[in-house]
Amino acid sequence: MKDNIRSLVEHAMQQLAASGALVVPAPLPSIAIEPPRQPAHGDFSCNIGMLLAKPCRQSPLVIAELITSQLRSDPATDAAGIAHIEVAAPGFINFRLRQEALFQSVETLLRDPLSCGRKSLQQKSGRVQIEFVSANPTGPLHVGHGRGAAYGAALRNVMRTAGYNVSTEYYVNDAGRQMDILALSVWLRNLEQAGIEMHFPANGYRGDYVAQIAIDLAEKFGRRFVPNEIRPPEIGDLVSEEEALDIRVAHCRAVLGEENYRLLHGFGCSAILEGIKQDLLAFGVTIDNWYSERSLIENGQLENTMAQLRATGHVFRKDGAEWFRSTAFNDEKDRVLIRENGAPTYFASDVAYHVDKFARGFDHLINIWGADHHGYIARVKATLQALELDPNRLEILLVQFASLFRGGEKVQMSTRSGEFVTLSALIDEVGVDAARYFYSSRRSDQHLDFDLDLAKAQNQDNPVYYLQYAHARICSVFRQVAQQWGPCEPAHGIEHLARLVEPREHQLAALLARYADVITGAAAQREPHTIANFLREVATEYHAFYNNHKINVDDVPLRQARLALCEAVRLVLSHGLSLLGVSAPREM
Repeated sequence: MKDNIRSLVEHAMQQLAASGALVVPAPLPSIAIEPPRQPAHGDFSCNIGMLLAKPCRQSPLVIAELITSQLRSDPATDAAGIAHIEVAAPGFINFRLRQEALFQSVETLLRDPLSCGRKSLQQKSGRVQIEFVSANPTGPLHVGHGRGAAYGAALRNVMRTAGYNVSTEYYVNDAGRQMDILALSVWLRNLEQAGIEMHFPANGYRGDYVAQIAIDLAEKFGRRFVPNEIRPPEIGDLVSEEEALDIRVAHCRAVLGEENYRLLHGFGCSAILEGIKQDLLAFGVTIDNWYSERSLIENGQLENTMAQLRATGHVFRKDGAEWFRSTAFNDEKDRVLIRENGAPTYFASDVAYHVDKFARGFDHLINIWGADHHGYIARVKATLQALELDPNRLEILLVQFASLFRGGEKVQMSTRSGEFVTLSALIDEVGVDAARYFYSSRRSDQHLDFDLDLAKAQNQDNPVYYLQYAHARICSVFRQVAQQWGPCEPAHGIEHLARLVEPREHQLAALLARYADVITGAAAQREPHTIANFLREVATEYHAFYNNHKINVDDVPLRQARLALCEAVRLVLSHGLSLLGVSAPREM
């Protein structure tokens, strides 16, 4: 309906321009068609009067009156199901729909529940990839990763419903320094369990999960990684902690030999990656493809990409390292690609990974990163530009941190020390439904305070409970009707929808009519939290309708009509909750 009204307004403007009654700028401004804040003002409102006031040098009210007059004379307006049009200060045009048009969405939902949320079944052109979570496999997923997982999964669901061809990917950082530190940490715990005391660095991975991996390592390989004799590495007093860590990694590698070191490295990575996969599965998040960073090195993609970059003339050597001249593309400073020891940086791997994404035929790339990776955006886009790949095809969405609160106190977390709340522990405490909803209830780029006590509350202060209760209440209504009158088929109420004349019935129908537009907007703006907001509005309106109007009435046509409306609300609640990864229980 919003698209229909927008087309009518645009046509009216063109007619006025052709007659010389209104000077319309080219191109036409983007017209907003939204529900008015007060339902008494109508079902939809248009802001065109204010948009044209400055370019047309006329009062918004005068412009709105001109367009309204043209709309009233256009037979297409009546054909679109518009019953009444009026102008409101400072220049809005308000539209009220006819009864049959208002309840068209209810009829459509009941006749074809699978159409829920879709404006059309036409697939949008182009392949879209969403890469999200992509946490280093150096430890279990924590609550910060959980927010990115919930956001990415909800965005995928919303975009697919809106007609996008979307696939998802997790980039596994299974190469590089952090994985070496994990391997060292597992080895030191393995030695410790074998009775060999070695200094465990404060900047190693110290969580209990590391000790468990070491236990599992010993169960599978025995004392394979425990040398008969071992001397600690020589580390000078003036060496920094990070430099000392690199020395310890090199020592581990030298003691074990390359074959055993690769085995140890792979064992630790596989153990954590399997845990990550299980945590995501338990969280209701599925990934279409798991992409290994290590494969970039093994299949030559990294070296090929570096050769392509060198050929652009934007790579130079300094202090024994190779640098990319990203300042030539508006980055704040140049970036190291290959360290002086010949090892590629994470940046080099990221460049090769994105080049490979383009090579796989994706038309649009969406990366969901933690807010702390904001500085990486310019440098990655700079390399794409240097390689003559369109940087506008790469979209970076940032997810802000989530802070947990219990009993009004902030829960402190530190990843390296192992003092953090895992995603698994969060699920155990509040459940998947509450976690998925709370994570998805705000814009991803806004900080989130996650109240654990509220998430567990079994009352209407908890937004998850509030929504699920609305769905369960509708299911309860149908059970009560079935007990009194026998089984009920909601579609039987379609022919009686004209009996729904109460204001709250109209408001519910008008809300449901907006759902497909809400989905389309959420997909286009990458804002699945708007689904959560919309569902809260639907639940509030339904509870008000339920409290003010009896549904199980003796009047059969009215009862069937109200049950049809209830079923349409239930379908929207169930569908919207599923997009967010939240269940819709039939009983509570």
